[in-house]
Amino acid sequence: MLKKEYRQHRNLLIVDDQEINRELLGTIVSDYNVAYACDGEEALSYIREHKATLSMILLDLIMPNIDGFQVLEIMKDDPDTYGEIPVVVLTSEKDAELRALKLGASDFITKPFDLHEVILTRIDRIIELREGKDLINTASIDSITGLYSGQFFVKFSGNVQEDNPDTPMDIGVLNISRFRSFNELYGRVGGNTLLRAIGSALRQYIQDVPGVAARAEADSFYLFFPHTDNYEPLLEMVQDAVRTVPNSAPIRVRIGICPSTHDLSIAKRLDRARTACNMLRDNYNSSLMVYDDRVYAAEQQDERLTNDLDRAITEHQFLVYYQPKYRIQGDTPRLNSAEALIRWKHPELGMISPGKFIPLFERSGLIHIVDHYVWKEAARQIADWKQCLGVTVPISVNLSRQEIYDAGLEQTLMDLVNTNHLSPEDLLLEVTESAYVDNSDDLLQVVQRLRRKGFKIEMDDFGSGYSSLNMLSTLPVDALKMDMKFIQNVRENNRDFRMIELILDIAEYIGVPVIAEGVEDEEQLRLLKDAGCAFVQGYYFSKPVPAEEFEALIRKDLETRKE
Repeated sequence: MLKKEYRQHRNLLIVDDQEINRELLGTIVSDYNVAYACDGEEALSYIREHKATLSMILLDLIMPNIDGFQVLEIMKDDPDTYGEIPVVVLTSEKDAELRALKLGASDFITKPFDLHEVILTRIDRIIELREGKDLINTASIDSITGLYSGQFFVKFSGNVQEDNPDTPMDIGVLNISRFRSFNELYGRVGGNTLLRAIGSALRQYIQDVPGVAARAEADSFYLFFPHTDNYEPLLEMVQDAVRTVPNSAPIRVRIGICPSTHDLSIAKRLDRARTACNMLRDNYNSSLMVYDDRVYAAEQQDERLTNDLDRAITEHQFLVYYQPKYRIQGDTPRLNSAEALIRWKHPELGMISPGKFIPLFERSGLIHIVDHYVWKEAARQIADWKQCLGVTVPISVNLSRQEIYDAGLEQTLMDLVNTNHLSPEDLLLEVTESAYVDNSDDLLQVVQRLRRKGFKIEMDDFGSGYSSLNMLSTLPVDALKMDMKFIQNVRENNRDFRMIELILDIAEYIGVPVIAEGVEDEEQLRLLKDAGCAFVQGYYFSKPVPAEEFEALIRKDLETRKE
């Protein structure tokens, strides 16, 4: 229980139309500074004027004119005017308790008032959790969304879980995909508008349930709420909120859930919910995942792959495949260059899809190890073909976000080309469109230095994100690689073809060629050629193949040129 000196600095409002009830309850909580209101209208007026100093409201539900339920509804609908003050309802009707809790009440006290020490202890506990001791201070509230901080969330949820071992509670982690890109394009005002919209939706959800929500960091939110078997209403509520924000159509929200369990700490349960959320990063067919045995097995495999990375590099388990890019303008398509693509032939797990391990290593910060391996293999292969075939086939390799911050990047690449007696323009560097937006200032400087050395830069996945003409006109780039999603439906979807024409117009405007990825048949090739596309890449010419098979494509092209 709180000490008397602590209570003397806390203000309570008792709202009851019966004078005897006000006096009796006032006596029980007399260690606090107590104010009184005899009806809902008087209470709302007092709350508006004193919301900054009120620690709690003790509210009777059955009153004339504006009753307690209406007071709760008004406060819930207008938190800016009435604050978010804990309300304990006073009632003699069991059926009213659940309705009051759903309207935002923190607890209830049953009439007639007995067990005075129990009443006082419950009041103490609620005030302590809200503002007191070492749990809540001004740093516990996120200034943008009004939700709790991540640190407070962990402490509060831990207390609730410990004090209510028989109450099943779920934990959720919500993340906004590509929030940084959105923030970069639409500024802090646009980003904060999006955060507030999501925060408002989460506040509404936990008030209805009820539960607690927090903004943990830039684009992550936490939820702690009673267990349910249906999480779709939560997802729909958040998605509806996002749709109200201007320019938010490409925004995607991901939610990971750790269902109720008292065997784990709140921190461990957050880790599980975060794991489920992260597994949705590259899964565009779903926006919600529940941590279960299947996710646990995937997490264990991720850990194994991470642990096996060093051995895979040492034993050359990674295989570099090459997919050709053909110049299609003219009478006969001509081999122009290739893209290096990695595969993992694990000695025990067999062939592992790059769609599995590349996102994993990107998340864990280990992708630079894989990238550098591919760079070395590609540079060596260019030199081999140059020596044995007398022809240089430029190869494009990936430049990840992590490399952008590597102070030794320029020297590493120059060492590679010099060691293999190549020119910088032989090793093409691919950077995703989203990286240009996410790290525009840093990337601009890096790319400018690399281009001064002679390297060519290709923007990968162009058309998948937020690029604008204004941004492209200032970014140094030597080619645009069109996102393959536009190619896949080009025959059936006139809108996609119009997008292709628009991208080609943009490329012409900034004076760079376009490489179309994912070309699979002759009709797609014809449409792209007629539209003015310069280069294509895809299964129509060849799937990604090992170096020895790609060499056969080079020889075939050389023979064709002789004819």
